[in-house]
Amino acid sequence: MAVYELSEKEIFFPMPELADDDGLLAVGGDLSEERLILAYSHGIFPWYNEGQPYLWWCPKERYIIRPGNIHISHSMKKFLRKHDINIELNRDFSDTMHRCRIKREFKEGTWITDDMEKAYAVLAKDNLALSVEAYIDGELAGGLYGVSLGRCFFGESMFSDMENGSKVALIGLAQILEENDYVMIDCQFHTDHLESMGGQAISYEEYKGLLKKGLE
Repeated sequence: MAVYELSEKEIFFPMPELADDDGLLAVGGDLSEERLILAYSHGIFPWYNEGQPYLWWCPKERYIIRPGNIHISHSMKKFLRKHDINIELNRDFSDTMHRCRIKREFKEGTWITDDMEKAYAVLAKDNLALSVEAYIDGELAGGLYGVSLGRCFFGESMFSDMENGSKVALIGLAQILEENDYVMIDCQFHTDHLESMGGQAISYEEYKGLLKKGLE
């Protein structure tokens, strides 16, 4: 199936159902706030490497965590009781996003480009993206960031500087989202780490229902 080529002059996406089997839907366009909001509100997200054109994805199978179903293992419960834990929101969005970039660049490369950092900082400024930072015994241990629209959180990336840093941040996020009646954390793709934290695969049809409920 041909991939739709976007114009920078028109804020538009083809129907998400037209994505190919890998989830690739469109190429081109820009990372303007208006386009990013339109994308996420339909379950579409940008994911590309430095030097590539912007690539827009909408996988047919989605991976989510329902905030109330976050899994805290027995060993993690012991860890949380043993340490002084503090969760902050938006301590420094740009710094948290950049830490996610550095960690991934060092290990396996990253899609978090300069353009990405600039675009998501604009979303954060307008309260459409947020970062979560976890402190363990007074030290910054890990964090994550993502887009927040309505009662849906679209996770983008996370980092750990200490043992369990990103896990503590994700648990803290889930608890905050549950308190605010969020319907899902969109994880986009499966990882063993997310599965261990309570993630589940759902169809795009079920995903669309959650998206509609969360954005009402």
